Amino acid sequence: MAAGFSRCMYCGDSQGTDIDHFKPIAEDPFSAFVWINHLLACSHCNSNEKRDKYPCDSSGECLLLNPSVEDPWDHLVLTLITGKYTGVTPKGRATIEVFGLGRPDLERGRAKAYVRCKSMLRDWVVQEREGNDEDAREIMESLAVQPFADVLYAMVRRADDPGARDVFGSETIRALRQIEVATRLMNVNK
Repeated sequence: MAAGFSRCMYCGDSQGTDIDHFKPIAEDPFSAFVWINHLLACSHCNSNEKRDKYPCDSSGECLLLNPSVEDPWDHLVLTLITGKYTGVTPKGRATIEVFGLGRPDLERGRAKAYVRCKSMLRDWVVQEREGNDEDAREIMESLAVQPFADVLYAMVRRADDPGARDVFGSETIRALRQIEVATRLMNVNK
């Protein structure tokens, strides 16, 4: 559910140290006992950003993206080079606002994660090519648990976009396609 190892399900940066009641207890006291209402969050997102906010549209449907049941990419677009999220739906826009996903430290962190991901993916291709399976495995594991793992996922999703080879480079594209195949196999085997 969370992007990265034990990371906040909202910002993807900080360690998930708090349990957020996605639907606030004040909104629905019984939801405090519903397991799927408990999401791993960092103290900043939980206590300083979201708090008890739970915006709803006119029909009563929550406008916050629930990362445990919805694909964020249906609502958000990440500009990799700047690390900036843009909401493409009302849910996406409300999520960015409520969780403060446009904070400069998060945007800078995602932009730097993009540079780090490209470098690690190129290194993975070299290790694979040279038959260094253990080093290649460690690189992939490190990519999966890093802060801002959402950046890697955004890169995987864009690997087939027109011009992606020009932006990422052929070695990075090769690695991204390998990740995509591995992810599909993991999902099939669940």
